[in-house]
Amino acid sequence: MFLEFMQQQWPLFVALVIIVLSLIYSYVGDRLMGYRSVDPNQATRLINDGAALLDVRTEAEYKNGHIANAVNIPISQLKRRLDKLNVSKSDPVVVYCQSGSRSGRACALLAKNGYEKAYNLSGGILAWQSAGMPVTTGKPKSNKKKKAKKG
Repeated sequence: MFLEFMQQQWPLFVALVIIVLSLIYSYVGDRLMGYRSVDPNQATRLINDGAALLDVRTEAEYKNGHIANAVNIPISQLKRRLDKLNVSKSDPVVVYCQSGSRSGRACALLAKNGYEKAYNLSGGILAWQSAGMPVTTGKPKSNKKKKAKKG
């Protein structure tokens, strides 16, 4: 009887299979890549517990608005600038971009390089702002030490 139903209603059956597989992938897909996705509220809890923040957007995007205390390393430079992150590989890192796509790739790169607790901010800074979370503007903070003035 089930097989007969499947044959008669195969488009519905195919749609059901696709939906089920999509749900399974959305739940475990990130974990298979070595990171997890979090919403703005979960990200806030991680940040309050001491997680580092990594903004992988361009410097211009960062200047237009970013989460306070985020380190800006554009995704195009991340592989060669991982040392600038100044975070232990066992410490949590919340990664974000504009919408969540670039940060997903960045999290995968972090996981591949041994970072154990990479978290992708789902929806990026757009989701963060939609949730009413604060942003700040300005240039990225420099890691360079200021020279003492003589005098």
